[in-house]
Amino acid sequence: MMNVRTSGSVADATPAAAGAPHGSHEPDDPLVQGLTGLCLHPDDLPDGLVVADEDGRVTCFNAAASRITAVRPDEAIGRPLESALPLEDLDGRRWWPLTDPYGGPATRVGQPERNLLLPGGREVLVSARFVRERPTGPVRRLVIQLRGTDARRRTERSHAELIATVAHELRSPLTSVKGFTATLLAKWERFTDDQKRLMLETVDADADRVTRLIAELLDISRIDSGRLELRRQPVDIVAAVRRHVQAYTTAGHRADRFEVKVTDPLPALWADPDKVDQVLGNLLENAVRHGEGRVTIEVAPALLKARAEDTEGTAVTVSDEGPGIPEESMSRVFTRFWRGSKRGGTGLGLYIVKGIVEAHGGTITVERAASGGARFRFTLPVGAPAFLSQA
Repeated sequence: MMNVRTSGSVADATPAAAGAPHGSHEPDDPLVQGLTGLCLHPDDLPDGLVVADEDGRVTCFNAAASRITAVRPDEAIGRPLESALPLEDLDGRRWWPLTDPYGGPATRVGQPERNLLLPGGREVLVSARFVRERPTGPVRRLVIQLRGTDARRRTERSHAELIATVAHELRSPLTSVKGFTATLLAKWERFTDDQKRLMLETVDADADRVTRLIAELLDISRIDSGRLELRRQPVDIVAAVRRHVQAYTTAGHRADRFEVKVTDPLPALWADPDKVDQVLGNLLENAVRHGEGRVTIEVAPALLKARAEDTEGTAVTVSDEGPGIPEESMSRVFTRFWRGSKRGGTGLGLYIVKGIVEAHGGTITVERAASGGARFRFTLPVGAPAFLSQA
């Protein structure tokens, strides 16, 4: 039988230990047999694994458990569980006497994951399985999983930051809407038609701002949960680019500030047109708002590196002549709440752009343009439907 170590120690590498399982595992221990059958070693597991026998003594203490608890495996193996893994609940009560896995109700099969405290007050996520030879029989083995709370804390912190950002971004337009509508209702006759129109236009713009923020939140929710739906259709990417540029020139920007370069022939692109518009709109808005000088949009055929073979696609590059993005910030551009300047924005746009592009199976990068500004490049695969690719 394969030698399955249980302590993470290198002491097993001696000739004397070569033919026997490590620690207090018996050769016919179901845990050892199961791991051996799967060609697994307890130290291969990403989470902490602690196993105690029917007498409550530790028989397995893997490397992850050692890392989480700061207890060496050789200090834990063979010791009573309560002393090898002293845990308290958040009220300071000793956990093992409280939960009493060996002497409690015989109908229990385990302990759901919960926050407990290690010595020193460090939190750890603990769940347990009570292994019995028969239902309601005595506990023959206690299998405990340990996980650190760092990942959960990062998630909670990210959610807290999102809530704080949303609250801040909503407060300003809603305060404006409330102020203008209350004023109009209270003093309608005192204002001229031009004054009323100005106030209503401001309310309308603030309502649009709230609508955009809610749309961003919905997009983030779908991206994070993997539920971003794509409705693929033929997309004329060049026409979409020109439409966005025309919107800026119609709004008063100089036409010579924009340059569109197209390399023909382009492959037929199947993508979600609304999502592609969202990506283009965000990248152009960033270039116009945060950049300077000419904004150049290049559209060209490209290849995406795939596992088996390269995939045909279309690349769109948006670059400006502004100050660019500092080198130390390049790795954070597509994260939540990153802002390239203090000129407004929620810092969610580029995070959403990356999610949309990757949902299409594409890639997006950022670098310094030759002119010194920022250069964003996203590539979308052709994404033709199956019935077309088989034709």
